[in-house]
Amino acid sequence: MNPPPQNLIFILSDEHTRDITGCYGNSRVQTPHLDRLAARGTRFANAYTNSPICVPARASLATGRYVHQTRHWDNASPYCGEPRSWHHRVRDAGLQIDSIGKLHFRGAEDDNGFSREIEPLHIVEGVGDIHGCIRDNPPVRVKHGSLDAAGPGTSTYIDYDTRSADNAVNWIRQHAADEEPWVLFLSFVLPHPPYICPPELFDLYPADKVRLMPQWHRDDWPDHPAMNAFRRCFDFSRGFDEDLIRRVTATYYGMVTCLDQKIGTVLSTLRELDLEETTRVAYTSDHGECMGARGLFGKFTMYDESAAVPLIIAGPDVPRDKVVTTPVSLVDIFPSVLDAVGVEAADEDADLPGNSLWETAAAADREATVFSEYHAVGSPGGQFMLYDGRYKYVYYVGQSAQLFDLYEDSHELRDLSAESRHAEQMTRFEAQLREMLDPEEIDRQAKTDQKARVEAFGGEAAVLRRGSFENSPAPDEAPRFINRG
Repeated sequence: MNPPPQNLIFILSDEHTRDITGCYGNSRVQTPHLDRLAARGTRFANAYTNSPICVPARASLATGRYVHQTRHWDNASPYCGEPRSWHHRVRDAGLQIDSIGKLHFRGAEDDNGFSREIEPLHIVEGVGDIHGCIRDNPPVRVKHGSLDAAGPGTSTYIDYDTRSADNAVNWIRQHAADEEPWVLFLSFVLPHPPYICPPELFDLYPADKVRLMPQWHRDDWPDHPAMNAFRRCFDFSRGFDEDLIRRVTATYYGMVTCLDQKIGTVLSTLRELDLEETTRVAYTSDHGECMGARGLFGKFTMYDESAAVPLIIAGPDVPRDKVVTTPVSLVDIFPSVLDAVGVEAADEDADLPGNSLWETAAAADREATVFSEYHAVGSPGGQFMLYDGRYKYVYYVGQSAQLFDLYEDSHELRDLSAESRHAEQMTRFEAQLREMLDPEEIDRQAKTDQKARVEAFGGEAAVLRRGSFENSPAPDEAPRFINRG
Protein backbone atom coordinates (compact mmCIF):
# COMPACT_ATOMS: atom_id res chain seq x y z
CA MET A 1 0.00 0.00 0.00
CA ASN A 2 1.46 3.33 -1.04
CA PRO A 3 1.81 6.10 1.56
CA PRO A 4 -0.39 9.21 1.17
CA PRO A 5 1.24 11.96 -0.95
CA GLN A 6 3.38 14.42 0.95
CA ASN A 7 6.24 16.81 0.25
CA LEU A 8 9.72 15.32 -0.06
CA ILE A 9 13.18 16.75 0.54
CA PHE A 10 15.77 14.37 -0.89
CA ILE A 11 19.24 15.28 0.39
CA LEU A 12 22.30 13.83 -1.32
CA SER A 13 25.90 14.30 -0.23
CA ASP A 14 29.07 13.35 -2.06
CA GLU A 15 31.57 10.77 -0.79
CA HIS A 16 30.23 10.29 2.75
CA THR A 17 31.52 7.07 4.27
CA ARG A 18 28.62 5.44 6.10
CA ASP A 19 30.51 4.60 9.28
CA ILE A 20 31.75 8.16 9.78
CA THR A 21 28.34 9.17 11.12
CA GLY A 22 27.28 9.23 14.75
CA CYS A 23 24.07 7.25 14.28
CA TYR A 24 26.04 4.52 12.49
CA GLY A 25 28.14 3.92 15.57
CA ASN A 26 31.02 6.40 15.26
CA SER A 27 31.28 8.10 18.65
CA ARG A 28 34.15 10.33 17.56
CA VAL A 29 32.46 12.31 14.79
CA GLN A 30 29.80 14.93 15.55
CA THR A 31 26.71 14.63 13.32
CA PRO A 32 23.90 15.74 15.65
CA HIS A 33 21.45 16.71 12.90
CA LEU A 34 21.72 13.43 11.00
CA ASP A 35 21.52 11.59 14.32
CA ARG A 36 18.28 13.41 15.19
CA LEU A 37 16.91 12.65 11.73
CA ALA A 38 17.61 8.95 12.31
CA ALA A 39 16.02 9.11 15.78
CA ARG A 40 12.75 10.44 14.36
CA GLY A 41 12.86 8.09 11.39
CA THR A 42 14.39 4.90 10.01
CA ARG A 43 18.04 4.13 9.38
CA PHE A 44 19.09 1.51 6.82
CA ALA A 45 22.06 -0.46 8.12
CA ASN A 46 22.92 -2.12 4.80
CA ALA A 47 22.60 0.50 2.06
CA TYR A 48 24.91 0.50 -0.97
CA THR A 49 25.72 2.54 -4.01
CA ASN A 50 25.23 0.90 -7.39
CA SER A 51 28.63 2.18 -8.53
CA PRO A 52 31.33 3.65 -6.28
CA ILE A 53 32.13 6.69 -8.41
CA CYS A 54 30.23 9.95 -8.88
CA VAL A 55 28.76 10.13 -12.38
CA PRO A 56 27.65 6.49 -12.77
CA ALA A 57 26.19 6.46 -9.25
CA ARG A 58 24.17 9.59 -9.96
CA ALA A 59 22.95 8.29 -13.31
CA SER A 60 21.84 5.05 -11.64
CA LEU A 61 20.11 6.98 -8.87
CA ALA A 62 18.28 9.17 -11.41
CA THR A 63 17.13 6.36 -13.68
CA GLY A 64 16.56 3.59 -11.14
CA ARG A 65 18.60 1.32 -13.41
CA TYR A 66 22.00 -0.31 -13.13
CA VAL A 67 25.05 1.15 -14.83
CA HIS A 68 25.39 -1.71 -17.32
CA GLN A 69 21.77 -1.15 -18.38
CA THR A 70 22.25 2.56 -19.18
CA ARG A 71 26.00 2.46 -20.08
CA HIS A 72 26.93 5.41 -17.87
CA TRP A 73 30.26 3.72 -17.21
CA ASP A 74 32.51 6.41 -15.81
CA ASN A 75 32.97 10.10 -15.02
CA ALA A 76 32.94 10.94 -18.73
CA SER A 77 29.59 9.30 -19.53
CA PRO A 78 27.08 11.53 -17.75
CA TYR A 79 23.34 11.39 -17.54
CA CYS A 80 21.80 13.67 -20.18
CA GLY A 81 18.06 13.09 -19.87
CA GLU A 82 17.71 9.48 -21.04
CA PRO A 83 16.43 7.08 -19.85
CA ARG A 84 13.71 9.13 -18.20
CA SER A 85 14.34 9.80 -14.54
CA TRP A 86 12.13 10.05 -11.47
CA HIS A 87 12.60 13.81 -11.90
CA HIS A 88 10.78 13.56 -15.22
CA ARG A 89 8.00 11.41 -13.77
CA VAL A 90 7.29 13.90 -10.96
CA ARG A 91 7.43 16.96 -13.23
CA ASP A 92 5.32 15.31 -15.92
CA ALA A 93 2.67 14.62 -13.27
CA GLY A 94 2.36 18.39 -12.85
CA LEU A 95 4.22 18.70 -9.55
CA GLN A 96 7.02 21.11 -8.70
CA ILE A 97 10.42 19.41 -8.56
CA ASP A 98 13.50 21.61 -8.32
CA SER A 99 17.16 20.78 -7.77
CA ILE A 100 19.67 22.77 -5.78
CA GLY A 101 23.38 22.02 -5.89
CA LYS A 102 25.49 19.31 -7.46
CA LEU A 103 23.93 17.08 -10.11
CA HIS A 104 27.02 16.01 -12.09
CA PHE A 105 25.03 15.45 -15.28
CA ARG A 106 26.17 16.58 -18.74
CA GLY A 107 24.77 20.09 -18.47
CA ALA A 108 21.85 22.37 -17.73
CA GLU A 109 21.08 22.58 -21.47
CA ASP A 110 19.73 19.02 -21.33
CA ASP A 111 16.22 18.27 -20.12
CA ASN A 112 17.22 16.54 -16.88
CA GLY A 113 13.63 16.41 -15.66
CA PHE A 114 13.54 19.24 -13.14
CA SER A 115 11.16 22.17 -13.11
CA ARG A 116 14.21 24.28 -12.32
CA GLU A 117 17.92 23.72 -11.59
CA ILE A 118 19.23 26.23 -9.06
CA GLU A 119 22.98 26.83 -9.31
CA PRO A 120 23.73 23.29 -10.55
CA LEU A 121 27.18 21.73 -10.74
CA HIS A 122 27.64 19.58 -13.84
CA ILE A 123 30.64 17.74 -15.32
CA VAL A 124 33.60 19.73 -16.61
CA GLU A 125 33.01 21.24 -20.05
CA GLY A 126 30.26 18.71 -20.74
CA VAL A 127 33.05 16.16 -21.21
CA GLY A 128 34.06 15.17 -17.70
CA ASP A 129 37.02 13.01 -16.77
CA ILE A 130 37.78 11.45 -20.15
CA HIS A 131 41.30 10.79 -18.82
CA GLY A 132 39.75 7.92 -16.86
CA CYS A 133 38.48 6.28 -20.05
CA ILE A 134 42.00 5.02 -20.82
CA ARG A 135 41.66 1.57 -19.28
CA ASP A 136 44.57 -0.29 -20.92
CA ASN A 137 47.88 0.79 -19.40
CA PRO A 138 46.24 3.81 -17.72
CA PRO A 139 48.32 6.91 -17.06
CA VAL A 140 49.39 7.49 -13.47
CA ARG A 141 47.34 10.14 -11.68
CA VAL A 142 49.34 11.84 -8.95
CA LYS A 143 47.06 12.70 -6.00
CA HIS A 144 49.58 13.27 -3.22
CA GLY A 145 49.28 17.06 -3.44
CA SER A 146 45.70 17.09 -2.18
CA LEU A 147 46.63 14.84 0.72
CA ASP A 148 49.61 16.94 1.73
CA ALA A 149 47.40 20.06 1.75
CA ALA A 150 44.76 18.53 4.04
CA GLY A 151 43.82 20.61 7.06
CA PRO A 152 41.96 23.72 8.23
CA GLY A 153 40.88 26.46 5.84
CA THR A 154 38.15 27.25 3.39
CA SER A 155 37.29 25.98 -0.07
CA THR A 156 34.96 26.77 -2.94
CA TYR A 157 33.06 23.59 -2.05
CA ILE A 158 32.33 24.82 1.47
CA ASP A 159 31.19 28.17 0.06
CA TYR A 160 29.05 26.41 -2.55
CA ASP A 161 27.38 24.19 0.03
CA THR A 162 26.66 27.24 2.18
CA ARG A 163 24.89 28.84 -0.79
CA SER A 164 23.01 25.61 -1.49
CA ALA A 165 21.76 25.45 2.11
CA ASP A 166 20.70 29.10 1.93
CA ASN A 167 19.00 28.50 -1.41
CA ALA A 168 17.15 25.55 0.09
CA VAL A 169 15.95 27.57 3.07
CA ASN A 170 14.62 30.28 0.74
CA TRP A 171 13.00 27.67 -1.51
CA ILE A 172 11.20 25.99 1.38
CA ARG A 173 9.90 29.33 2.62
CA GLN A 174 8.57 30.13 -0.85
CA HIS A 175 6.77 26.77 -1.16
CA ALA A 176 5.66 26.27 2.44
CA ALA A 177 2.01 27.01 1.63
CA ASP A 178 1.81 25.10 -1.67
CA GLU A 179 -1.35 23.02 -1.94
CA GLU A 180 0.19 20.29 -4.10
CA PRO A 181 3.05 18.06 -2.91
CA TRP A 182 6.51 19.12 -4.06
CA VAL A 183 9.98 17.59 -4.28
CA LEU A 184 13.23 19.37 -3.52
CA PHE A 185 16.42 17.58 -4.58
CA LEU A 186 19.14 19.17 -2.45
CA SER A 187 22.65 17.99 -3.29
CA PHE A 188 25.73 18.97 -1.29
CA VAL A 189 29.34 18.46 -2.40
CA LEU A 190 30.83 17.83 1.05
CA PRO A 191 32.59 15.74 2.22
CA HIS A 192 34.13 15.29 -1.24
CA PRO A 193 37.79 16.45 -1.39
CA PRO A 194 39.67 18.79 -1.33
CA TYR A 195 40.38 17.72 2.23
CA ILE A 196 39.75 21.10 3.83
CA CYS A 197 37.40 22.02 6.66
CA PRO A 198 36.70 25.17 8.70
CA PRO A 199 39.41 25.71 11.36
CA GLU A 200 36.95 25.52 14.27
CA LEU A 201 35.79 22.10 13.06
CA PHE A 202 39.32 20.85 12.46
CA ASP A 203 40.05 21.75 16.08
CA LEU A 204 37.25 19.42 17.22
CA TYR A 205 39.22 16.38 16.11
CA PRO A 206 42.72 15.86 17.54
CA ALA A 207 44.55 13.71 15.01
CA ASP A 208 45.58 11.19 17.65
CA LYS A 209 41.92 10.52 18.53
CA VAL A 210 40.43 9.74 15.11
CA ARG A 211 39.60 6.17 14.13
CA LEU A 212 41.80 4.91 11.30
CA MET A 213 40.28 2.82 8.54
CA PRO A 214 40.87 -0.93 8.08
CA GLN A 215 44.20 -2.08 6.66
CA TRP A 216 45.61 1.43 6.51
CA HIS A 217 49.16 0.25 7.28
CA ARG A 218 51.21 -0.89 4.30
CA ASP A 219 52.02 -4.21 5.98
CA ASP A 220 48.29 -5.01 6.13
CA TRP A 221 47.27 -4.06 2.58
CA PRO A 222 45.31 -6.80 0.77
CA ASP A 223 47.47 -8.25 -1.99
CA HIS A 224 44.79 -8.45 -4.65
CA PRO A 225 45.55 -7.53 -8.29
CA ALA A 226 42.67 -5.06 -8.43
CA MET A 227 43.82 -3.20 -5.31
CA ASN A 228 47.42 -3.23 -6.54
CA ALA A 229 46.22 -1.71 -9.84
CA PHE A 230 44.38 1.09 -8.03
CA ARG A 231 47.45 1.90 -5.95
CA ARG A 232 49.65 2.00 -9.07
CA CYS A 233 47.22 4.20 -10.97
CA PHE A 234 47.01 6.81 -8.19
CA ASP A 235 50.69 6.63 -7.22
CA PHE A 236 49.84 5.24 -3.79
CA SER A 237 52.13 2.20 -3.89
CA ARG A 238 54.77 3.81 -1.69
CA GLY A 239 52.29 4.12 1.16
CA PHE A 240 51.60 6.92 3.64
CA ASP A 241 52.93 7.76 7.05
CA GLU A 242 50.52 7.58 9.94
CA ASP A 243 50.67 11.30 10.69
CA LEU A 244 49.41 12.16 7.20
CA ILE A 245 46.59 9.62 7.36
CA ARG A 246 45.53 10.97 10.76
CA ARG A 247 45.56 14.59 9.55
CA VAL A 248 43.50 13.74 6.45
CA THR A 249 41.08 11.71 8.56
CA ALA A 250 40.68 14.51 11.11
CA THR A 251 40.00 16.93 8.25
CA TYR A 252 37.43 14.56 6.76
CA TYR A 253 35.67 14.34 10.13
CA GLY A 254 35.49 18.14 10.11
CA MET A 255 34.06 18.08 6.59
CA VAL A 256 31.37 15.61 7.65
CA THR A 257 30.46 17.84 10.61
CA CYS A 258 30.35 20.84 8.27
CA LEU A 259 27.96 18.92 6.01
CA ASP A 260 25.83 18.02 9.03
CA GLN A 261 25.58 21.70 9.96
CA LYS A 262 24.33 22.58 6.46
CA ILE A 263 21.72 19.83 6.67
CA GLY A 264 20.73 21.09 10.12
CA THR A 265 20.08 24.57 8.72
CA VAL A 266 17.59 23.10 6.26
CA LEU A 267 15.88 20.74 8.71
CA SER A 268 15.45 23.50 11.29
CA THR A 269 13.54 25.50 8.66
CA LEU A 270 11.07 22.61 8.32
CA ARG A 271 10.48 22.69 12.08
CA GLU A 272 10.18 26.47 12.14
CA LEU A 273 7.51 26.40 9.42
CA ASP A 274 5.63 23.43 10.93
CA LEU A 275 6.31 21.34 7.84
CA GLU A 276 7.64 18.21 9.55
CA GLU A 277 4.17 16.66 9.63
CA THR A 278 3.66 17.12 5.90
CA THR A 279 7.17 16.56 4.60
CA ARG A 280 9.23 13.41 4.29
CA VAL A 281 13.02 13.63 4.29
CA ALA A 282 15.53 11.21 2.81
CA TYR A 283 19.31 11.45 3.18
CA THR A 284 22.01 9.43 1.46
CA SER A 285 25.31 9.77 -0.41
CA ASP A 286 26.44 8.72 -3.86
CA HIS A 287 29.29 6.55 -2.46
CA GLY A 288 31.88 6.51 0.31
CA GLU A 289 35.57 7.38 0.74
CA CYS A 290 38.46 5.00 1.44
CA MET A 291 40.32 7.40 3.76
CA GLY A 292 43.53 5.35 3.63
CA ALA A 293 41.86 1.93 3.89
CA ARG A 294 43.73 -0.73 1.90
CA GLY A 295 46.28 1.95 0.92
CA LEU A 296 43.76 4.08 -0.99
CA PHE A 297 42.11 7.48 -0.87
CA GLY A 298 39.02 8.20 -2.96
CA LYS A 299 36.31 5.65 -3.73
CA PHE A 300 36.47 2.99 -6.49
CA THR A 301 36.37 -0.27 -4.50
CA MET A 302 33.66 -2.65 -3.31
CA TYR A 303 34.87 -2.56 0.27
CA ASP A 304 32.31 -1.03 2.63
CA GLU A 305 34.21 2.23 3.18
CA SER A 306 33.69 2.94 -0.53
CA ALA A 307 30.53 1.07 -1.57
CA ALA A 308 28.33 1.37 1.54
CA VAL A 309 26.35 4.58 2.03
CA PRO A 310 24.34 6.14 4.85
CA LEU A 311 20.61 6.10 4.18
CA ILE A 312 18.05 7.66 6.52
CA ILE A 313 14.37 8.45 5.94
CA ALA A 314 11.98 10.33 8.20
CA GLY A 315 8.47 11.70 8.14
CA PRO A 316 5.13 11.57 9.92
CA ASP A 317 4.37 7.98 8.87
CA VAL A 318 7.92 6.59 8.98
CA PRO A 319 8.77 4.24 11.90
CA ARG A 320 10.70 6.17 14.54
CA ASP A 321 14.16 5.17 15.76
CA LYS A 322 14.05 2.02 13.66
CA VAL A 323 17.02 0.23 12.11
CA VAL A 324 16.32 -1.83 8.98
CA THR A 325 18.79 -4.57 8.05
CA THR A 326 17.19 -5.48 4.71
CA PRO A 327 19.84 -4.69 2.07
CA VAL A 328 18.89 -1.70 -0.12
CA SER A 329 20.63 0.43 -2.74
CA LEU A 330 20.33 3.70 -4.61
CA VAL A 331 18.08 2.22 -7.31
CA ASP A 332 15.41 2.11 -4.58
CA ILE A 333 15.22 5.91 -4.66
CA PHE A 334 13.22 5.97 -7.95
CA PRO A 335 10.12 4.12 -6.68
CA SER A 336 10.46 5.76 -3.26
CA VAL A 337 10.15 9.28 -4.67
CA LEU A 338 7.14 8.36 -6.78
CA ASP A 339 5.46 6.79 -3.76
CA ALA A 340 6.21 9.80 -1.57
CA VAL A 341 4.33 12.25 -3.77
CA GLY A 342 1.69 9.91 -5.18
CA VAL A 343 2.93 9.65 -8.78
CA GLU A 344 2.19 6.52 -10.76
CA ALA A 345 5.07 4.73 -12.41
CA ALA A 346 5.10 4.67 -16.21
CA ASP A 347 4.76 1.42 -18.16
CA GLU A 348 8.46 1.46 -19.02
CA ASP A 349 9.29 1.54 -15.29
CA ALA A 350 7.80 -1.92 -14.72
CA ASP A 351 11.16 -3.68 -14.95
CA LEU A 352 13.04 -1.35 -12.57
CA PRO A 353 14.93 -3.33 -9.91
CA GLY A 354 14.23 -1.05 -6.94
CA ASN A 355 11.62 -1.13 -4.19
CA SER A 356 9.99 1.67 -2.21
CA LEU A 357 11.98 2.49 0.92
CA TRP A 358 8.79 3.58 2.69
CA GLU A 359 7.41 0.06 2.28
CA THR A 360 10.72 -1.53 3.27
CA ALA A 361 10.86 0.63 6.40
CA ALA A 362 7.33 -0.36 7.42
CA ALA A 363 7.88 -4.09 6.85
CA ALA A 364 9.81 -6.73 8.78
CA ASP A 365 13.39 -7.31 7.73
CA ARG A 366 13.69 -9.71 4.82
CA GLU A 367 16.30 -11.41 2.68
CA ALA A 368 17.49 -9.40 -0.32
CA THR A 369 20.58 -9.07 -2.46
CA VAL A 370 21.94 -5.74 -3.71
CA PHE A 371 24.24 -5.16 -6.66
CA SER A 372 27.04 -2.74 -7.50
CA GLU A 373 29.52 -2.47 -10.36
CA TYR A 374 32.58 -0.45 -11.39
CA HIS A 375 34.06 0.19 -14.85
CA ALA A 376 36.15 3.32 -14.42
CA VAL A 377 39.53 4.82 -13.63
CA GLY A 378 42.20 2.56 -12.17
CA SER A 379 40.41 -0.71 -12.90
CA PRO A 380 41.85 -3.10 -15.50
CA GLY A 381 38.53 -4.96 -15.70
CA GLY A 382 34.93 -4.72 -14.62
CA GLN A 383 34.11 -5.28 -10.95
CA PHE A 384 30.75 -6.63 -9.76
CA MET A 385 29.44 -6.97 -6.21
CA LEU A 386 26.57 -8.95 -4.72
CA TYR A 387 25.70 -8.53 -1.03
CA ASP A 388 22.96 -10.56 0.66
CA GLY A 389 23.00 -9.09 4.15
CA ARG A 390 25.78 -11.36 5.39
CA TYR A 391 28.12 -12.34 2.57
CA LYS A 392 29.70 -10.01 0.07
CA TYR A 393 30.88 -11.50 -3.23
CA VAL A 394 33.04 -9.48 -5.61
CA TYR A 395 33.71 -10.71 -9.14
CA TYR A 396 36.67 -9.20 -11.02
CA VAL A 397 36.90 -9.80 -14.77
CA GLY A 398 40.20 -11.55 -15.44
CA GLN A 399 41.14 -11.73 -11.73
CA SER A 400 40.26 -13.79 -8.68
CA ALA A 401 36.94 -13.18 -6.93
CA GLN A 402 36.57 -12.26 -3.25
CA LEU A 403 34.15 -13.40 -0.54
CA PHE A 404 33.66 -11.79 2.87
CA ASP A 405 31.45 -12.74 5.80
CA LEU A 406 30.39 -9.38 7.23
CA TYR A 407 28.78 -11.02 10.28
CA GLU A 408 32.10 -12.40 11.42
CA ASP A 409 34.43 -9.92 9.71
CA SER A 410 32.82 -6.48 9.46
CA HIS A 411 36.10 -4.85 8.33
CA GLU A 412 36.56 -7.31 5.44
CA LEU A 413 40.00 -8.43 6.52
CA ARG A 414 39.68 -12.12 5.58
CA ASP A 415 38.95 -13.17 2.01
CA LEU A 416 37.17 -16.54 2.17
CA SER A 417 37.11 -17.19 -1.58
CA ALA A 418 39.88 -19.83 -1.56
CA GLU A 419 38.51 -21.81 1.39
CA SER A 420 37.05 -25.15 0.31
CA ARG A 421 34.12 -24.88 2.73
CA HIS A 422 32.91 -21.82 0.77
CA ALA A 423 33.31 -23.34 -2.71
CA GLU A 424 29.58 -24.03 -3.09
CA GLN A 425 28.76 -20.50 -1.98
CA MET A 426 31.20 -19.07 -4.52
CA THR A 427 29.58 -21.13 -7.26
CA ARG A 428 26.11 -20.00 -6.21
CA PHE A 429 27.06 -16.32 -6.18
CA GLU A 430 28.70 -16.52 -9.60
CA ALA A 431 25.62 -18.24 -11.01
CA GLN A 432 23.42 -15.51 -9.52
CA LEU A 433 25.62 -12.84 -11.10
CA ARG A 434 25.52 -14.55 -14.49
CA GLU A 435 21.73 -14.73 -14.33
CA MET A 436 21.81 -10.92 -14.20
CA LEU A 437 24.48 -10.31 -16.83
CA ASP A 438 27.53 -11.63 -18.63
CA PRO A 439 30.39 -9.89 -16.81
CA GLU A 440 32.91 -10.43 -19.59
CA GLU A 441 30.51 -9.05 -22.20
CA ILE A 442 29.65 -6.04 -20.04
CA ASP A 443 33.36 -5.40 -19.54
CA ARG A 444 33.84 -5.54 -23.31
CA GLN A 445 30.97 -3.10 -23.89
CA ALA A 446 32.34 -0.64 -21.35
CA LYS A 447 35.82 -0.66 -22.84
CA THR A 448 34.48 -0.39 -26.39
CA ASP A 449 32.39 2.66 -25.45
CA GLN A 450 35.33 4.22 -23.61
CA LYS A 451 37.73 3.70 -26.52
CA ALA A 452 35.19 5.29 -28.85
CA ARG A 453 34.89 8.27 -26.52
CA VAL A 454 38.66 8.71 -26.43
CA GLU A 455 38.87 8.51 -30.22
CA ALA A 456 36.06 11.04 -30.63
CA PHE A 457 38.03 13.42 -28.43
CA GLY A 458 41.06 13.13 -30.75
CA GLY A 459 42.79 10.03 -29.41
CA GLU A 460 44.87 9.23 -26.35
CA ALA A 461 47.43 11.93 -27.07
CA ALA A 462 44.74 14.63 -27.01
CA VAL A 463 43.24 13.20 -23.83
CA LEU A 464 46.64 13.15 -22.12
CA ARG A 465 47.39 16.72 -23.21
CA ARG A 466 44.14 17.85 -21.59
CA GLY A 467 45.07 16.01 -18.40
CA SER A 468 42.91 15.08 -15.46
CA PHE A 469 41.53 17.04 -12.54
CA GLU A 470 40.96 16.03 -8.94
CA ASN A 471 37.62 17.72 -8.39
CA SER A 472 34.87 19.10 -10.56
CA PRO A 473 34.91 22.87 -9.99
CA ALA A 474 32.09 24.68 -8.25
CA PRO A 475 29.89 26.81 -10.54
CA ASP A 476 31.81 29.75 -12.06
CA GLU A 477 35.13 28.20 -10.97
CA ALA A 478 37.62 27.19 -13.68
CA PRO A 479 38.81 23.56 -13.75
CA ARG A 480 42.45 23.00 -12.73
CA PHE A 481 43.95 20.32 -14.95
CA ILE A 482 46.85 18.20 -13.71
CA ASN A 483 48.71 15.11 -14.89
CA ARG A 484 49.01 16.51 -18.38
CA GLY A 485 50.76 14.33 -20.92
